[in-house]
This record gives sequence, structure tokens and C-alpha cells, in this order.
Amino acid sequence: MMENKSIAFQNEMLKTIIDSVHEGIVIVDEKAKIIYMNKSYCEFLEKEQEEVIGKHVTEVIENTRMHIVVQTGKEERADLQYIKGNYMIANRIPIVINGKIIGAVGTVIFRDIHEWKRMNSHIKSLLLQLQTYLEEWKEDNGAKYTLSDIVSQSKQMEMLKERVKRIADSDVSVLIRGESGTGKELFAHSIHQLSSRSHKPFIKVNCGAIPDHLLESELFGYEEGAFTGARKGGKKGKFQLADGGTVFLDEIGDMPLHMQVKLLRVLQEKEIEPVGSTKTVPVDVRIIAATNRPLEKLIEEKRFREDLYYRINVVSIFIPPLRERPEDISALVHHFVNKISKRAGKRITAIDENVWHIFSQHSWPGNIRELENVVEVAVHFAEGETITVEALPEYLRANSVYQLQGKTLKQLLEETEKAIIKKSLSLHQNDKVKAAEALGISKSTMYEKLKKYGLDG
Repeated sequence: MMENKSIAFQNEMLKTIIDSVHEGIVIVDEKAKIIYMNKSYCEFLEKEQEEVIGKHVTEVIENTRMHIVVQTGKEERADLQYIKGNYMIANRIPIVINGKIIGAVGTVIFRDIHEWKRMNSHIKSLLLQLQTYLEEWKEDNGAKYTLSDIVSQSKQMEMLKERVKRIADSDVSVLIRGESGTGKELFAHSIHQLSSRSHKPFIKVNCGAIPDHLLESELFGYEEGAFTGARKGGKKGKFQLADGGTVFLDEIGDMPLHMQVKLLRVLQEKEIEPVGSTKTVPVDVRIIAATNRPLEKLIEEKRFREDLYYRINVVSIFIPPLRERPEDISALVHHFVNKISKRAGKRITAIDENVWHIFSQHSWPGNIRELENVVEVAVHFAEGETITVEALPEYLRANSVYQLQGKTLKQLLEETEKAIIKKSLSLHQNDKVKAAEALGISKSTMYEKLKKYGLDG
């Protein structure tokens, strides 16, 4: 008699403890019928304990898997379960006695919706702090892109990505070659990100955009009083800022000869001499260079040093133009449509077949940069949810006409290039420098093309 009272007391004490715990608890038998649900879970589900006992668990708890756990005997921990408009964290453990499954016990964390929202807000706050930290790190680090940002499906590009993975972790200099707009900078970023220097700065220098008389001080820095207007205390150059990391010399073909000599010395001696200083400063940087110019021809014309060419061209990467990998156009178009649509707040669900035909026929002299600009125009000018021919830039709409006029490929490319340059100048109020930057070409290249097409008047 005393033993029965003791068992009853223990059962009551156990029930009281289970009812007072924070989490929701449910116990089912081998047929997945509820034999117990604690007070916390009942209150959350707005059910009475008496009414849930004996019911199949699927009749009481939405999206439950307790009946599946009873069948499989496999426990499920930290699973997300959608209950009453919120995701809860659920654990489901089979109860096994003498090798036989006789039921299962389930627990749900965050039984209170308001409590879940408070926790959710706290997590979001932490994520925002982390995002801010990552943005600051990216700003300091300089590298924004990885191989995953290079959208492609052609065999050439996939092989190129594999090559980048193989050479990225070495310290050898890399020369990236390709036409304007092919994505040379994205590959430079990716090489840095995959290297052991990824935690150090990635510093970009556009050799064609910096005036000749400022290039030396930009690259190597200067001492206080080195020249009129020099900042008090001097200034560190790009090489010092990139110490331990990577220097990306974009448009290296536009670097003046006198700077090529100084750059060669830096690469050989691994030290720089700031302007106005008598002391050298050791630097440890990896060089990635890029150009769309024929360096071999520049060497013949004595406009580029042969010894510097061999120093930077230890590993050469050539990015094929878009016209040589047309299978990438579809993937790129869909990528740009999604990105630009979100940014513009528009909904684009389809692209007209005639648009695809024009895209496949066009030679894309501006490569991926041109394609992105075309898609941006098309998304903004699209009426409704479909991009039609009418939404394309005028020069592209005339593309099919060009094909019927019996012109050579060179003539077609030149006409298209001229149209793009005119459009860029118009968009930037005839500011040649800004137009060149938007097209991803150097100032000197822009002036050459303006003269070639008679647009320099």
C-alpha cells in the first residue's frame, strides 16, 4: 500500500516537473497517439490536456513528424517545424525498450511566439552587426568578387576557372588578357580570394586612369614636403597599403615607360622608394596585371619593356570574348535580368524569342559589360513582364538590318563600337573620361577611338 502511494507521489512530482519546464513536451505511443502533452505545449496550442490525450498526433500538431519517428526509429534533432505561423526548433526521440519501439518523445523550443520574435530580433541584430563587419572587411580588403560571381556554362570558361584554382595559391605573377568587358577584374579578385593572401589587402591601380605625373606617388607614396601640395606627414602608396596582399595593375599596357622601369625595380628588389625619400621600404606583394592591348606589339614599338613583360607574364590567362562562347549568353542574360529587376523593382518573367535571336546574332564587341548594359536598358524600358525587341537599345534593334547589308565583320564591329561610344558620351553629357570609365577602357584608348570614328570634334 505504501509502495503504491510512493509511486503515485513520484508520478505526480514527475508530472509537475514536466509541466513546469520551458519547452513543449509531447509523448506518443507506438501508434503515434498522444499519451501525454505537458501544460506548456497545451497552452501554446490552445488545447486542454484532456482533449488531446488519445488523439493521433497529426490531428493536434501541425507539420509534426512524430508518427514518422515512431515508424523509422530514427531520432531527429534541431529540426525546424512550422507551427502557428512561426518556425520552432523541434527534437523527436524514439522510445526503445528491449529493442522494440514503444513510442516517442518530442520537445519544442520557443513555445511562446513573442519570445521567439524577441530571439529572432536578437539574431537579426547580430547578423546586421556581422554584415556591417563583413562590409568593412571587404572595404579594407578591397576584393569583392569570387569565382562564383563569374557566371558561365561554356567549356572554355569552366576550364579557365579550374586553371585559376590551380595557380591561385602560388605567389607567381599573373597576366590576365582579354578584350574590354570580358571580366578581367573579376578574375583578378577571384585569384586573390583563393590565395593564402586573401586575409590581406587587394589594391587596384588603373594605370591608364592616373595622370603620368601622379602615378609614381600613387604607387610608391611620398614623404612630407616631397612636392608642392604634399600632405603633411606624407602618404603611403598602393604598394605599401597592399603589403602582404595583392596589387592589381589594370590596363598595364598604358603605363608610361619611365614608370615601367621603376616598377621592374620594385619587382626585382621587393622594395620601394617613396617620392622625396632617400630610404627604401621593403614590400611583400603579389602582382596581378591585366591588359586588353597587344603587349608584344608595344614591345616591338619600344612602348613596353620586354624585361617587365617577362616579369609579369609568369602565368598568362586569356579570357575569350563573348562572341567566342555564345553558350554563356543565356546564363548571363538571366543573371542580369534577375539582378537588375530586383534593383529596379520590376517583375520580368519572359524574354521574347526575337530578342534571343538578336542576342545570338550580335557580335558583342563590348562583351559582358555591353550585355549587362543592354539588359539594364531592356529591363527599364520593358512594358509589362516580357522583354521585347522594342525595349532594346536602338543600335541593337538595327542589328538584323546590318546583317543584310553585305558588310564585313570588321565593318559591323566598328559600326557597333561607334554606336556604343556615342551612346556612352550621350549618357555622360559628353564627358569623355566618365564615358571611358563606364565602358571599361582607358582614357588614351577612348581618345584613339574618338579620333578613329570622327567623334573628337
